[in-house]
Amino acid sequence: MPHSLSQLNAMSQTEFTNTLGPVFEETPAIAARAWQQRPFESLEALHHCMVEIVQGMDTDQQLALIRVHPDLGSRAQMAQASVNEQAGAGLSQLTAAEYERFHQLNQTYRQKFEIPFILAVAGHTKASVLETFEARLKNSIDKERETALAEIFKIAAVRLHSWVSTDP
Repeated sequence: MPHSLSQLNAMSQTEFTNTLGPVFEETPAIAARAWQQRPFESLEALHHCMVEIVQGMDTDQQLALIRVHPDLGSRAQMAQASVNEQAGAGLSQLTAAEYERFHQLNQTYRQKFEIPFILAVAGHTKASVLETFEARLKNSIDKERETALAEIFKIAAVRLHSWVSTDP
C-alpha cells in the first residue's frame, strides 16, 4: 500500500475487500458492501459510506464488530494495524506494573460493559489512555457502546488516511 482513490474505485470487489477489509477490525464485509457504492469522489465519502454501513447494522452485528477489537496494552495476537497503532501510543513498551494496570482495567471494563475498551490511540500517550480508561468506566452501558462505535469510526478514518493516497 498505499493505493490511490482511483485505484480503489477501479478494483474488483475481491481486490477492494482484501485491500480495505482491515479498516474495520476483522470485519471485511463492511468493505465488501462499500465496494457496491463506488466510485468514491473522496476519501471522506468512502469513510462516510463505511460508517453508514456500520450504523445500519443491527445491535448484534455492531456488538460483534466491537467485540473483535483487541484489549489495549495486551500481549494478545492482533491485526498488524492494531499493533502499529498501539505501539505509536507506547502501549507495546509497558513496564510490568503498567501492563498489570492495563490488564486490570481491561478486565474491569469487560465485566461492566461486556465489550473491550476501544480508543483511537493516535495522539495518545500511555498516561492519557489510562486517564480516558478510568473516566469512561463511569459511563453507562449505552454510552459506552455509542462511544466504542465512535472510536471505531475514528480508527477507520486514521487507517484510511494512512492507506489511501489522494489522487493528484
